[in-house]
Amino acid sequence: MEAAPVIKREAPGGTVQLEGSKTAKKEKGRGLISRERRETVGRPFVENPRMSCRSLDVYYGAKHAIKNVSLDIGRNEVIALIGPSGCGKSTFIRCLNRMNDTIEGCRVTGEITLDGLNIYSEDVDVVLLRAQVGMVFQKPNPFPKSIYDNVAYGPRIHGLVRNKSETDEAVEISLRRAGLWDEVKDWLHQPGTSLSGGQQQRLCIARTIAVDPEIILMDEPCSALDPIATAVIEDLIDELKKN
Repeated sequence: MEAAPVIKREAPGGTVQLEGSKTAKKEKGRGLISRERRETVGRPFVENPRMSCRSLDVYYGAKHAIKNVSLDIGRNEVIALIGPSGCGKSTFIRCLNRMNDTIEGCRVTGEITLDGLNIYSEDVDVVLLRAQVGMVFQKPNPFPKSIYDNVAYGPRIHGLVRNKSETDEAVEISLRRAGLWDEVKDWLHQPGTSLSGGQQQRLCIARTIAVDPEIILMDEPCSALDPIATAVIEDLIDELKKN
């Protein structure tokens, strides 16, 4: 039987958990239990959402990976997808900034809008979209550059900094917010790949927030972190939600 993810919505006014439930049904002549439909507990939709997903289906070749998902992402809220490996969590979030475009044979149908604009429209600049909807992957993926250049890269290519002073400030602020500054401030020109796994993940988080994205997607970002580093990232998520 296929597992459904649990969706936990945390907003300023409280927390709502949306749990994909299974409806048991005996199939004629087979006696198997299957899920016929999904029910939700809570609110899958919100007023004036920042991002909306309607009737989303994802296919990997002939495999139907995600079926008819509709969900709103509100302003200043955190949504968590919780479920077993292989239930579609990563596939879903990769739809939200079109990272699935990079996977051969992947096809997405339905509609996803950001501030009312369909992100799958032909006239959408995918590079700008991914700056607005940043992503932190489960496995750290620092660029083969220095710690400094890893963080400075985004602000530079998007024209967010005009000189070295502004770049220095952007790098320091981002590393501080990711809880990494004190550990690397004397080693900024060392390769990002020389850091430990947990430090590399925080570097990737700093790189993501350096371009001030509107939405941040995180695919198990704390799986490689110790409890102290995890607490820093959780505090950062709370800060980002408020701001």
